[in-house]
Amino acid sequence: MTFSQRIGNHRRSILFTMIVLALAGFGAGWRMPVSLFPIVSFPRIVISIEAGDQPAERMAVEVTRPFEEAVRSVQGVRKVRSTTSRGSAEISVNFEWGEDMVSALLLTESALSRVRDEAPANTRFEIRRMDPTVFPVLGYSLTSDNRSLVDLKDLALYQIRPVLTAVPGVATVSVLGGEEREYHVLVDPEKLNALSLSLGEVVNALSASNIITAVGRLEEHNRLYLAVSNTQFENIDQIGQTILKTGRNGVIDLMDVAKIEKATVPQWTRVTADGHDAVLFQVYQQLEGNTVDISRRISQELENLASILPKDVKIANWYDQSQLILSSADSVRNAVILGVGLASIVLLFFLRSFKVTLIAAVSVPVVLAMVSLFLYFMGKSFNIMTLGGMAASVGLIIDDSIVILEHAIRRIRGSSQDYSENISLAVTEYLRPLAGSSASTIIIFAPLAFLSGVTGAFFSDLSLTMAIGLATSFLVALLVIPSMGHFLLSNRDAKKGEGGWLTERVHRGYGDLMRRVLPHPWMILSLLIPFLTLGWLAFNQTGSGFMPPMDEGGFVLDYRSAPGMSLEETDRLLRQIEEILKSTPEVQTYSRRTGIQLGGGLSEANEGDFFVRLKPQPRRGIEEVMDEVRGKIESILPLVNIEILQLMEDLIGDLSAVPQPIEIKIFSDDIKVLESVAPKVASAIEKAPGLVDVNDGIVVAGDSLNIQVDRNKAALEGATPDDVVHGVEEFLSGTISTDILSGPKMVGVRAWVPEPIRDSRQDIENFRLTAPDGHVFPLKRVADLEISRGQPQITREDFKQMAAVTARITGRDMGSTAKDVAKILDTSGILPKGVYYKMGGLYEQQRIAFHGLIIVMVAAVALVFILLLFLYESFSVAIALMITTLLAVSAVFIGLSWTHTELNITSMMGMTMIVGIVTEVGIIFYSEFDSLPDNMPFYERMIETGKNRMRPIAMTTLAAILALLPLAISGGEGASMEKPLAIAIISGLAVQLPLILLVTPSLLALFNSIVGHGVDGPRSVSVERHSIHSTKPEGE
Repeated sequence: MTFSQRIGNHRRSILFTMIVLALAGFGAGWRMPVSLFPIVSFPRIVISIEAGDQPAERMAVEVTRPFEEAVRSVQGVRKVRSTTSRGSAEISVNFEWGEDMVSALLLTESALSRVRDEAPANTRFEIRRMDPTVFPVLGYSLTSDNRSLVDLKDLALYQIRPVLTAVPGVATVSVLGGEEREYHVLVDPEKLNALSLSLGEVVNALSASNIITAVGRLEEHNRLYLAVSNTQFENIDQIGQTILKTGRNGVIDLMDVAKIEKATVPQWTRVTADGHDAVLFQVYQQLEGNTVDISRRISQELENLASILPKDVKIANWYDQSQLILSSADSVRNAVILGVGLASIVLLFFLRSFKVTLIAAVSVPVVLAMVSLFLYFMGKSFNIMTLGGMAASVGLIIDDSIVILEHAIRRIRGSSQDYSENISLAVTEYLRPLAGSSASTIIIFAPLAFLSGVTGAFFSDLSLTMAIGLATSFLVALLVIPSMGHFLLSNRDAKKGEGGWLTERVHRGYGDLMRRVLPHPWMILSLLIPFLTLGWLAFNQTGSGFMPPMDEGGFVLDYRSAPGMSLEETDRLLRQIEEILKSTPEVQTYSRRTGIQLGGGLSEANEGDFFVRLKPQPRRGIEEVMDEVRGKIESILPLVNIEILQLMEDLIGDLSAVPQPIEIKIFSDDIKVLESVAPKVASAIEKAPGLVDVNDGIVVAGDSLNIQVDRNKAALEGATPDDVVHGVEEFLSGTISTDILSGPKMVGVRAWVPEPIRDSRQDIENFRLTAPDGHVFPLKRVADLEISRGQPQITREDFKQMAAVTARITGRDMGSTAKDVAKILDTSGILPKGVYYKMGGLYEQQRIAFHGLIIVMVAAVALVFILLLFLYESFSVAIALMITTLLAVSAVFIGLSWTHTELNITSMMGMTMIVGIVTEVGIIFYSEFDSLPDNMPFYERMIETGKNRMRPIAMTTLAAILALLPLAISGGEGASMEKPLAIAIISGLAVQLPLILLVTPSLLALFNSIVGHGVDGPRSVSVERHSIHSTKPEGE
């Protein structure tokens, strides 16, 4: 029993299985998690270290270096980079891609634990894995015209956060900004001195008066009681009744020497939303959470909370990642639907049969549903990569269906047998050619599995989706399409699309042309010289990038004012930036953090970030808006360093530790040299066209007021340096002496002195300390106060000291810009002897990615060549088809140059795919030639092949181009990731028809004349002798 007969015996079961699998696929797609990017385990761990207020130089030697050396010994570590500033350090540890990061985290913790005892006693550290969940997926603001920031923060912490944290898929909800309630006990230093009391005694009295503790148990009358002593403060009056001292003059309580008032915890951060002081709460999802579902549930919960929250409280959404995801999904969905519609029009035009068109069109949703089913069981999600892979597969899916349908129809026309029998024979005849052609495209994706880095992490999902789609498409074309044709087609449908006078004239013209060309193949091959020349020129003119630019509908604006600038002055400057944002018509809303970062980490009071959300399309492109905002800020606030970028770019940069496109790593053992050279380098590269947001990488902490205690003078007063330091700390910062339970929270009680007597350097010098024997003395008697210039951060990479000069790019490609930067550095003589540089950032990642993709391209070509050899056992045939395929790459460069599309990892993937696509058509073409009678003259046999395959190739090419066209021209938010891939494939397809019908025959004719005999070699693709050649082409 032949293969086609087996299919014929199981048509109903095949169709039923298809329906079941398609329905299961639609169901799986409904349940699949939806996210922006694939679930990726980035091989990076960040260690944050706090060690008091040690100077940066001492911190680097005493804390950072031992920690660096400890983590460098962990297996799999590839690079260690650290940044050390006053009292803190951050170590970034990069592992090899593919490393088990859970084990790596445990090993790192173990390594750090071994050196922790060698660090200063107050050293503490935190380790965290870097993955996409370190950034929020949702952000909301709380504002009110009537309520205080304390009330707003309490609402966020104790009413909103518990509800939202319970939503499935939510990892945590962070609350930023606002104020916290605190009781301030403001003592009068003069009264304390008069009563021979110190601030420390006030603190001790408060702590001893507010206690609750179990003192024992009592068993009485068959009952067991826990005896509890409870002297907790319940209100502000009880705080004032705290006994400080008793004596002959009676009892002295706290109210005698201090004023007690409700206040707030001292704040060195500020948060606003749309110009109003606000409280922000941000939602973080679990690693495999469904972003869209989380957003929907959060919105629903907030609607429910609105009925119980105060009416004057406004909740506003300033960031929603699900909108970008849904926008991307909508763009891809529309591209797929429109592409299928356009491709169907092509089929209807050529075949003139609604039934045939319907069968081919139905194959697309069936295949995509089955792909969804496979992805679901593999634990994948719907993201811009998997959805883009589905969209890019549409043209190839239709291609497989067209090949089998067209051949079946052509066979029905040329045979008197029953149409059902002809369909079965068509399947038998095209089984191995179709398998070989499908394999030529599928094996292209095999080398992609070995890509590492960000490229492999992100594009593995896209290549996997397309590989599954093409394999499924082959099975559907082989099994489902013939079964559907059996029930839907008839001889009448085959007759509808018969060629007329146009087909006859085209075939006659093609025959005449080839009869002149084939004896002299150089007539056609010589035309390739200008074509290749144009491709070479296009290659040199095509810019290069890393990831495709994408309009996310919002951007991040990082800023840093002058070192040491106060929070109030920084806020004043930032209000001017807010006015710029308000005056920008495309801006819908924004939030601002000062002294704190978007991810929640603390920073200096002179730095922070905005997140700006733009209005939906139609509007100006995001790059144009960002450039305008950047220009206005730089014109009115030239001393404020800013950096403007989109959130996903920032996210990917932080996850991979390469946040900027251009990074110049300058190495020297002398930090003074780095402080001198880095600004010169930054100034020099500013001249390079396209560079913006240039930063010299020298981050200086604010100036410090050093209090140098003279040990001898302190000893004469009966005090130690520690006594002096502790007293000054109580004076300047106060001391949390105890806490009071207030509803769901604890409110601190801070013993302090009033602000008017501690707001200047002179006040500090005159601050009166109490010696152990009770006498008082001013601080200036035992200590000198002097201003110390702020220290720069110390950055090291693999134990080598460096400074990183960074910049972003606008209006120009990365490759050309980086070359100009390197040229400036190599010819300007800025770097002194002993100082050298390396290019890092995204440009370094681009070079790594391109190197990997070139290897993939070479491997793909090798695999396809091996496949051709297995199919035909002829080097001449394999070389001819391979040359034809590689010529299409030249068209890809022409297309990229003409559309001003960068050569990036997406377009390079499309270029790799075109190798398999053109080879696929070439295999079908030569299989047709191979099936014709051996006794036919070589040239006539080649002409007959071209005539027979002309219409199918035209149909598949046009259908594939039109199916990809919506993806290539889509301009929606988030829809640009696959755009370069679509442009690259379309460019290659645009020359597929002339390459296959003209160049391939010419090459085969050339090799035939050189070898002196037929080029087809042994027949590995055996077909029945009544097959394709027995059918006369239309119009003949």
